[in-house]
Amino acid sequence: MSEGQQSGRADTAGVIAPPPLIALATLVIGVVADWLLPLDLLGSILNWPVRIGLGAALLLGGIVLVVVGENAFKGVGTEVKPWRPSLALATTGIYAHLRNPMYVGAILILAGIATGLASDWMAILLVPTALVLHFGVVRREERYLERKFGDDYRRYKASVPRYGWKP
Repeated sequence: MSEGQQSGRADTAGVIAPPPLIALATLVIGVVADWLLPLDLLGSILNWPVRIGLGAALLLGGIVLVVVGENAFKGVGTEVKPWRPSLALATTGIYAHLRNPMYVGAILILAGIATGLASDWMAILLVPTALVLHFGVVRREERYLERKFGDDYRRYKASVPRYGWKP
């Protein structure tokens, strides 16, 4: 492997898996688990119109966060895919309020689908999915961005909450 290939490989966050694949796995595993071992909790707690309305609101909110986050990345000329090198920091717009709108959006999308379909297992899987995203993607990205952008990223990280709320 040439030196250019090695430095290109090192210039990534080293995420555990592509986040869309993590979300897709949650969706598929949740639907299959519901089919194999139905729990019927969401369906018994929320009636159909409430499930559809709440699910649609969560889904729409998640889609908006993902699209706005992606557009902000494209606006500053950086890579959306976390397994490719970051070229710039996105710190304005939605990124002035939360550092990970696309991941928050993905969780909201999954929550919306789980609610709308009354998929108990998909809802249960939101917790391990969020943990995989946090430790396998977000924390790795943060370490990478600190190495790559140094004090600029550290200042940004100190001023903007990771998921939209201050701990």
